[in-house]
Amino acid sequence: QVLLVESGGGLVQAGSSLRLSCTASGSTFPFSQFAMGWFRQAPGKEREFVAATKWSGDSTQYGDSVKGRFTISRDDAKTTTYLQMNSLKPEDTAVYYCAKDRQRRRSYTPTRIGDFNTWGQGTQVTVSS
Repeated sequence: QVLLVESGGGLVQAGSSLRLSCTASGSTFPFSQFAMGWFRQAPGKEREFVAATKWSGDSTQYGDSVKGRFTISRDDAKTTTYLQMNSLKPEDTAVYYCAKDRQRRRSYTPTRIGDFNTWGQGTQVTVSS
């Protein structure tokens, strides 16, 4: 069983930065063979794709609203995925969820909710204006 635990959320002012972390655990989980992603969900809105990194670490994808401001990365030795968020805006306010790809060694970087089968509990990010 894989467990994903997010951390790093908080209340910040517009223009600030935050770094979210997602640590995966599980006795037989080969973290390095799975793409990882970040999604977010604001109150009253659908869950939205934010960023993902391919299992190999050589490809990333970003949602249009965060391109140029957010950066996803991974440290396989620590089984951790990071989301560096810069130039935060009030519209970035949401619960941020980490997710693991359902397919091992997928040939492309997944971006759809259905591509992921394991989710963390979420961490709240609030950006004040």
